[in-house]
Amino acid sequence: MLIRSYRPTDHSACRRLWAELTSEHRRLYPGAPPVPAATPAAVGEFGVAPTAADAATGAGFEEYLTRLDLSGMWVAEHADEGVVGFVGLILQGRAGAIDPVVVTAELRGQGIGRALLGHVAGQAHRRGMRELTISPALRNLEAVRCLYRAGFDAAATVTLALDLTRRNGQWRDGLDLHGIRFRY
Repeated sequence: MLIRSYRPTDHSACRRLWAELTSEHRRLYPGAPPVPAATPAAVGEFGVAPTAADAATGAGFEEYLTRLDLSGMWVAEHADEGVVGFVGLILQGRAGAIDPVVVTAELRGQGIGRALLGHVAGQAHRRGMRELTISPALRNLEAVRCLYRAGFDAAATVTLALDLTRRNGQWRDGLDLHGIRFRY
């Protein structure tokens, strides 16, 4: 497995991975925007989320590439499969945020995500960043566990939501934080 800088020739593979990311998010959060709401690139002009067709084709990847705060992208290249994952580094002052980290579903659990995370952490360290954060979807327990094993063990922020659409049935009960019970 080779971790290297993103090249324009990686575009179609990364767009396909973006489509996998949005598909997984829709599975975890039915009816929600196609990618995590914490991702500024996820919402199009005037706050309108991309359509289901846009999500299925990975069209949000185009907007992601135009982010002014995107500091770098790296891909995981498999000898037989080609590009099977990618990670991006977003600048936040003297800190950085990983957004997103994606590994194709067929190859998850083989250390590719951890290799991408290690690489971007090394890049952030070389650039003198003081902190590196990532905001996984809370329902994606596989991702949360992977991130924890990769060293992301300090909770830096919490994003809370007020469900204005009354989709209460979509939220699950089960997270205690400072003695308060939250749905996720």
